[in-house]
Amino acid sequence: MTEIKTAITLGNVSLKDKLNAINGPLTYEETAYHLPVAYALTGRPVHTAQEAVLVYNLTSENPFVACETLMAFSEQGSGREPAPYTGFIGDAVLRKLGYSLVDGSILGLALVIGTPGNADVASRICRELQEKYMLTFLAGDVVPSLASASVKLGLEYRLIPLGSTSVHGVHFVDIITRVALMFGGVVPGDAGRLLAYANQRAKAIAIVFPGLDNEGIALVDALRLLGIPIISLGGYEGGEWITTVPQDAVREGMERKGIKVTVTAIPIPMSCSPAFEGKSIRKEEMYVEFGGGRSPAFELLRVKPASEVTDGLIRVIGPEIGSVKEGSAVPLGIIVDVAGKSMRKDFEPVLERRIHNFVNYGEGSWHVAQRDLIWVRISKEAVKNGIKIEHIGKLIATKFRIDFPDLLDAVQVTMLTDLQPVEAGKKDAEAVYEERDRRIQGMKDTDVDLFYSCTLCQTFAPNHVCIITPERPALCGAISWLDGKIAYEISPSGANQPVEKGAVIDRDKGEFEGVNRFVKKASHGEVERCSLYSIMEYPMTCCGCFECIALMLPEVNGIMVVNREYKGDTPSGMSFSTLAGTIGGGAQTPGFAGISKNYILSDRFLQDEGGIQRLVWLPSLVKEEMKSRLGKKLNELGHPDLFEKIADETKASTLEELIAFLDEVQHPALTMKPLL
Repeated sequence: MTEIKTAITLGNVSLKDKLNAINGPLTYEETAYHLPVAYALTGRPVHTAQEAVLVYNLTSENPFVACETLMAFSEQGSGREPAPYTGFIGDAVLRKLGYSLVDGSILGLALVIGTPGNADVASRICRELQEKYMLTFLAGDVVPSLASASVKLGLEYRLIPLGSTSVHGVHFVDIITRVALMFGGVVPGDAGRLLAYANQRAKAIAIVFPGLDNEGIALVDALRLLGIPIISLGGYEGGEWITTVPQDAVREGMERKGIKVTVTAIPIPMSCSPAFEGKSIRKEEMYVEFGGGRSPAFELLRVKPASEVTDGLIRVIGPEIGSVKEGSAVPLGIIVDVAGKSMRKDFEPVLERRIHNFVNYGEGSWHVAQRDLIWVRISKEAVKNGIKIEHIGKLIATKFRIDFPDLLDAVQVTMLTDLQPVEAGKKDAEAVYEERDRRIQGMKDTDVDLFYSCTLCQTFAPNHVCIITPERPALCGAISWLDGKIAYEISPSGANQPVEKGAVIDRDKGEFEGVNRFVKKASHGEVERCSLYSIMEYPMTCCGCFECIALMLPEVNGIMVVNREYKGDTPSGMSFSTLAGTIGGGAQTPGFAGISKNYILSDRFLQDEGGIQRLVWLPSLVKEEMKSRLGKKLNELGHPDLFEKIADETKASTLEELIAFLDEVQHPALTMKPLL
């Protein structure tokens, strides 16, 4: 811990007196990691000021621990700052971000801290961070400065205002710390491994404006221990690179951390970046909308011969923005025609789903759903800035060419906004959707010789290997077997690789010789066996960005499933965050498994444990979301009454209540073969 003590000396400040003056509980409810930095450095859970002072002394007066303690105390109860400030960000949000942190839509993390002398300078820096795919956290006076420049803030814009003081920047550190604990397999108490992980794997930079107080200086000084380049814009002399030329700050920080970005500007009057993907356009902000039940709309991607596709051609058939009344609902058809020597018809649905992402990359455009259920909006602000329907087509075409340069030789987009051609095109599109569904419907694991891997999350969890089958989607819920197959064919050296099943070792457990060979090699020898259909013996490893956790409850001879959005305690006695903290980071934990929501509907779900009849508890939000599909599945399996026998938090929030409920409804799990 010598290096950490050096950071305090550089900061030339002692916070011990402030810590000793704190009296009261210290806890964050939305995490399984207590005070995360203190816990990661020492392995000691901190819940009181006295425990915090002890940890502070053990870590040689670490400024991160000091600032974290101050924040935890100030954010208790009503002390949390109001919107737009987020304060401490819970585990569920970080896990939801997990896939974005590894799929390339977030290239790194940035902290912008201090007091800008010019709001426009701060605005330009943050806009550049958005456009270069950085997830940016804000602390101190930079937040009101950006607000005065009408910059939109929030997680949905990837500009996250942590708090009004520089000390709030410690939440940036606790996020990096929890990423290491959640995804990287770092064990609480192993400070050396935490610092090594942060230095080697955390793609993070800090941009510092003047005006830091002593605590802020100590905090920023200590960022160097995590290998974070500090770019000073004057007024802070501890930066690795000090400049009075703010336009170079983002480039310099990213280069020093080795964050490579190849972002091509799209020639339309609207900023385009994944940073805008999570935004919404409310009705009062909308200039025009398409679909969403108010007008017919559809989208379709088709592979065509090269002679029928003119690269870059954008056509609008029907009214343009200038002929559309503000607030109206207009028909829309988005037809993307592509050509390429390597392009195949079975790639169409996977590429078609990217239309959703690309439209949402526009700062003033919004898209939900897919196929003939789409709902698109364009904001008043975007139209004021000159956006037309033609530009949405150009955004789509350009992004396809940028993202799939080796697959697509030509892309043209037709935007239909006239009722008659939209209705005719929609009818043709529905016939294509139906034909696609017939092609993949009912595909079983036994129908294929190859499964597919996903090792995207090895960026954070080096030994995790996800095996994707036709009947078991990736645990993040984002990748199906068909997605994996096509991803491999598009990029043979990428994260999705074919996995030969090989000889069957155990059919019920889903253990195969070929899968074991692949997993052992891809996990660097850490995992020797993997059962795809069992959570009791050699279950698949977990990275941390799973949609749900399935775990055994031996007291009721059943399995419960909890989703990451569920905030309460479960009958296991643990919250989702606590459970996730025990199984993530590439661990293989018998009795526990990270799964996607859709896996619950698979015939392979809990196959070795007896199938869906083992399911005894599911949060009401998930039950309601899956009600029609789950009910249909249970009817097909001959268990039409099982849906009502699956408890949720309104029926049982404790193990005792669950035992009583299952006994009352005579749940079949109670009479099945014992799990243990």
